[in-house]
Amino acid sequence: MQLGMVGLGKMGNYMTQRLIGGGHQVVAYDRDAGAVKSAATAGATGASSLEDLVAKLSEKPPVVWVMVPAGAPTDHTITQLAGLLGTGGVIIDGGNTNYKDGLRLYDACKAKGVSLIDAGTSGGVWGLKEGYCLMVGGDDQQVAHCEPIFLTLAPPKGYAHVGPAGAGHFSKMVHNGIEYGLLQAYGEGFEILKASQYAYDLGQLAELWGHGSVVRSWLLELLVLAFRQDPGLKDIRGYVDDTGEGRWTVEAAIDENVPAPVITLSLLARMASRQDESFSAKVIAALRNQFGGHAVKAETHG
Repeated sequence: MQLGMVGLGKMGNYMTQRLIGGGHQVVAYDRDAGAVKSAATAGATGASSLEDLVAKLSEKPPVVWVMVPAGAPTDHTITQLAGLLGTGGVIIDGGNTNYKDGLRLYDACKAKGVSLIDAGTSGGVWGLKEGYCLMVGGDDQQVAHCEPIFLTLAPPKGYAHVGPAGAGHFSKMVHNGIEYGLLQAYGEGFEILKASQYAYDLGQLAELWGHGSVVRSWLLELLVLAFRQDPGLKDIRGYVDDTGEGRWTVEAAIDENVPAPVITLSLLARMASRQDESFSAKVIAALRNQFGGHAVKAETHG
């Protein structure tokens, strides 16, 4: 089938390629003309603006997948598209939108006769080869119409219509919250191994645990690749950002009175990773010095 793709970053670009490879016709737009040219080289029809993209969609109802950063860029893009597509149009939001924002946008689109589908999308840069796990929320009729798109993007059994509007984004939010906890557990475990009296080959252990171990996972396979590329991780800075989903998962847990200590602490650990030197640690050190004379003086530079 035919669809528009708005946003040609790494994931949008790879999704476009996978769709074209699956026999779909893609009209592609990005603010970066170079990205549009690259998509056209891969077989897409390039568009110079959102207006141009909608004009080039000949199939009815017109379908547009939005793959731009969450927040204001997504809001602006979906709002503009809803006005351009008109009654019957379908917009798929595949970004990491907060589900509350998604519900607001769903209502705004519905008021204009446009259906908004929220597609929680996981797979990262490996999605082109392996496929994308898709958690889709939205109205039954429109989701069914777009199912050929989802089935092409996903690996076998990697797509499901998980509920009404908002359900896709909510499940992807929790998915990413779980990811925070898994990554933190692996990170802490391998730090303990590295600090031990044993000179472990950490890459060997990571690979070993991928065969028959109860902690085997795709994340562990990726860690094997990371250790092969840089055994001591000397070229990696221990700075871990968060893109919102972990925070939203913690907020949802609080709203629902669900204890989620692992996910919460993994979020806080990411925050700690961004500090060159924690002021709270300085306060603790100063207090220990006051009551016990335990002090490590700061280094002076001159």
